[in-house]
Amino acid sequence: MESKLGLRVLVADANADIRKEIGGTLLRAGCEVELVGHGRDVVELLRARDMDAVVCDVDLPRASGRSLLDWLAKDWPDVDAVMMATRLSLSEAVDAVKAGATDYLVKPVDHGLLLHALERVAERLRLERAVAGARRDMVSKVFGPAIVGQSASMRRLFERLDRMARSQAAILIRGESGTGKELVARLVHQRSPRATRPFVAVNCAAFPETLLEAELFGHERGAFTGAHRKRIGRFAAADGGTLFLDEVAEIPLAAQAKLLRVLQEGVVEPLGSNTEVRVDVRILSATHRDLKQRIKDGLFREDLFFRLKVLEAVIPPLRERSGDIPLLVEHFLKRFSLAEPVPKLTKRAWDALLSYAFPGNVRELEHAVQHAVILADEAIDLVHLPPEISGEDHLDLDDDRGFAPLSDAMREFERHYLIQALHLAEGRRTKAAELLGISRKNLWEKLNNHKLSELLKKRSGDAAG
Repeated sequence: MESKLGLRVLVADANADIRKEIGGTLLRAGCEVELVGHGRDVVELLRARDMDAVVCDVDLPRASGRSLLDWLAKDWPDVDAVMMATRLSLSEAVDAVKAGATDYLVKPVDHGLLLHALERVAERLRLERAVAGARRDMVSKVFGPAIVGQSASMRRLFERLDRMARSQAAILIRGESGTGKELVARLVHQRSPRATRPFVAVNCAAFPETLLEAELFGHERGAFTGAHRKRIGRFAAADGGTLFLDEVAEIPLAAQAKLLRVLQEGVVEPLGSNTEVRVDVRILSATHRDLKQRIKDGLFREDLFFRLKVLEAVIPPLRERSGDIPLLVEHFLKRFSLAEPVPKLTKRAWDALLSYAFPGNVRELEHAVQHAVILADEAIDLVHLPPEISGEDHLDLDDDRGFAPLSDAMREFERHYLIQALHLAEGRRTKAAELLGISRKNLWEKLNNHKLSELLKKRSGDAAG
């Protein structure tokens, strides 16, 4: 009985009979199998689907086996390759193994030897996944403040990002506003071989066309009005590391052409200069727009699109992973609460959060929790949530007491305003007093009056306040 390998294997051979024969053996061994006959198909399929191994003829049409090995080593180092040849050549076999091939088999291929080679691949993957699981447990603590999620869709995303991070290929990150595209980009960089090098982010929607080019490529003194001194661009600043282009769909067409040249040739030419500067940068880009529609509308270059989208990561919206909401709420409660224990949510508040669609995604949930922490004393109830979530107008600060006297309402407002100032100042009295426009002594009196002074004892910055 064949062992159940559980691998995803791509079989590439120009001979259809050989493809089907090997594919049948692998299917019986418990593999998921894809069959292709051309080198170009190998590239396209690997970009579309995650595979564990490639069984490939060295004389594959439209792409030699050696060129495919080089491409795999560069962009897909986690995909193993078993090469097949019609004749035994020791020199070619040695070269193939040096280039990263798991094995080199002579046709007609002994299927027992092929399965043995793939068993080694399966064993390596089992070990790597065990290590990755342990690493994710550690990473969840290290990177927990950045990305929180245990839903099936997020676990799939984390697994895919783990594989992508080790590549040097450009990644297009897609997701609605507020899903955390920059956080994903930072996570990819932190797990990549470039982690010790710079991570540079630029919001492409924040600059007009001329200034965007200067921001990306740098400029000489006097290159344009206001250029009073020489400045290196973001590409040069990210040399050896990662450059994250946020809102990439907003880049004007003229700047797109210059960006494409940089990506093709690996050199930048600062504005006002004739000198080219070579840069080694991995490009991560993000957008919430449909770039294919932008191409149809004549607003985005198709050739640039394919340069940016070698790999793609899609972040699910919060409404499609509502099971992560409790984890996110607890995470934000710990971040925004000034005291221990953190406030608890009433059932009404939980029901409102879990039934809300969150069009603003995780960012909107974050702001909702911050809003509630500022307004609540101990338990967070429906009235403390933003009105679009609770469905209430919040004119009444306390349902149980009816319309409050003006003096009580002013006292309640002052208390919540003090808490907000303390939060913005991270518990530092001097900074909070400056924000409020009062003296530190006056602030201390108000804190004592509202019984808020104990909050400061929980802040590490209080002693330096």
